[in-house]
Amino acid sequence: MKKYTTILFFVFSSMAILAQSKQTRSADNLFDSYDYVKAADAYKLLVEKGNNDSYVLKQLGACYYYMNNTAEAEKWYAQAFTSKEDADTYYRYAQLLKSNGKYAESDREMKVFAAMRPNDPRAIEFIKNPDYLSKLSAQEKLFDLNKLEFNSDKSDFGAIQYNNVVYFASSRNESRKIYGWNNEPFLDIYQSNFEEEGATYSKPTLMSGLNSVYHEGPLTMTRDGKTVYFSSESFNEKMFEKNKARKVKYGQVNLFKASNDNGKWINIMPLPFNGKSYSVSNPSISKDGSTLYFASNMPGSIGGLDIWRASVNADGSFGTPMNLGDKVNTTEDESFPFISDEGVLYFSSKGLTGLGGFDVFSFNPDIMQLASNLGKPVNSEKDDFAFTFNKKDKKGYISSNRSGRDQIYSSVVVIGNGQIRAIVSNSVNGNILDNARVAIFDADKKQLDRQLSNPKGEVIYSAKNDRSYLVEVGKDGYVSKSLPVTVINGGEFVVEAKLDPINVVVTESEIILNPIYFDYDKSDITTLAATELDKLVYMMSQNSSLKIYVKSHTDSRGTDDYNMKLSERRAKSTVNYLVYKGVSPENISGKGFGKSELKIDCHSKCSDEDHAVNRRSEFMIIK
Repeated sequence: MKKYTTILFFVFSSMAILAQSKQTRSADNLFDSYDYVKAADAYKLLVEKGNNDSYVLKQLGACYYYMNNTAEAEKWYAQAFTSKEDADTYYRYAQLLKSNGKYAESDREMKVFAAMRPNDPRAIEFIKNPDYLSKLSAQEKLFDLNKLEFNSDKSDFGAIQYNNVVYFASSRNESRKIYGWNNEPFLDIYQSNFEEEGATYSKPTLMSGLNSVYHEGPLTMTRDGKTVYFSSESFNEKMFEKNKARKVKYGQVNLFKASNDNGKWINIMPLPFNGKSYSVSNPSISKDGSTLYFASNMPGSIGGLDIWRASVNADGSFGTPMNLGDKVNTTEDESFPFISDEGVLYFSSKGLTGLGGFDVFSFNPDIMQLASNLGKPVNSEKDDFAFTFNKKDKKGYISSNRSGRDQIYSSVVVIGNGQIRAIVSNSVNGNILDNARVAIFDADKKQLDRQLSNPKGEVIYSAKNDRSYLVEVGKDGYVSKSLPVTVINGGEFVVEAKLDPINVVVTESEIILNPIYFDYDKSDITTLAATELDKLVYMMSQNSSLKIYVKSHTDSRGTDDYNMKLSERRAKSTVNYLVYKGVSPENISGKGFGKSELKIDCHSKCSDEDHAVNRRSEFMIIK
């Protein structure tokens, strides 16, 4: 995938490269104008004339990097090193080596980078996963890939299928203006009809109504076919930044919306969160049409391009864009989001641990688990991106430049098992916790497995596809946790179990825990209350002679008789929970006191907060 497809063929910031000397001015001007083909020729001419300065060599390497010629880029970066080289060059060089399949050499340069910048998130991620390659290579195969017959000898990418029509972006239109970034024609949106019988595709044709004189990129469509969102240039809105000295206008990627009127796309309009100083690209609309996902480097981004989402209101207006946060985004680029009908987000990342270039990951926003690398053959050492998937048909598409240029592949599900990897650590200091108890339960609460975490704090469990599990983690001296996880289409799903250490204050007369409150007119143990009670369970397990008396209370509302019965139920549920967790019934007893011992004696003037404080259980030491 060419660098311009990373940001959908436009710039996202003005690259203020200072000329190394008057000798490089012409080449620098071409570079700053993103005309990398001509800039590379200009820098090479300087090298041929004997200019082997580190600056020229790095600029030459950068030209090929942005053109995505990783072999040439590696060659020139390798020659650019000096004894006082900057850390970013080491990082760029390491990524090029990985993209060329030279993993050992890449790791060597990453170690240099990590030593130079130990606090850089990219260095921390690398040090945290020293055996990433073996883990990714060992992952179970999820999909079979087949190169599509309609690929051209130019860039083709970003395919998505609605009904039996496949839409994608391509630079195959030879009548279009040549783009200096990669020496290919400008991009247009094409479509091809898929014939179910025989699994064949018709000859692609230009999509009518959306293409302009500028670049157009991948699209997303509502399920009723009435609305389409697509990428184009900010020049359509007359939005750009001008460099008068060089007589250059810098445009951005923008998102546009169009409506279907009897097969014609009309009312093309820009989205309200477009900007002239940042890009907004690669849209994906949710099944119900209420949420639009996209990539952008707008203010608030963690680094480079991030994945964002915005609500789409019933009246067609949009909510404020929200960044998906550091579970998805890194200091590098994340792009090409796709939200499946099941609510699973697929996206490509250069910052998360992968095989090289862009890798495709899956992430379920509703479950607290890390993004999961889809492994081989979906991912390779090159750029793999624009993944789309239909679970019902068990089929999708992916774009990759593994063959030397951007091409589209169909992906068909391979049924296999996935893997759950739980990592147990101390929530306060981040220290790994070994010998923690990790139990795996299915959706019916049936225990499937029970292990102790290894010296790395890990427990690995082989899980079945499209199943939901519950991971329960506990360790003496820590509050236990229950974490849900869903295995989607195989792959490794990481569960981070960060346990809170137990620090309980014990006096001569009582054990002081955080308040244990009850909901209004309820006696159920809440999740927050259970967390505190688990601390008490641990304390009593360490002292078998400790005997506790539970006092339960209500707020001031209701009759004395009703509140006494309610407080008795609260005392009983508290005692029952502790017994269920292993406390001896001989060591725990309880009684309800109704509203006779209010914590806040406010009666009819009580606020909701006052009432909540009064609905409590307290723990007294009787032996």
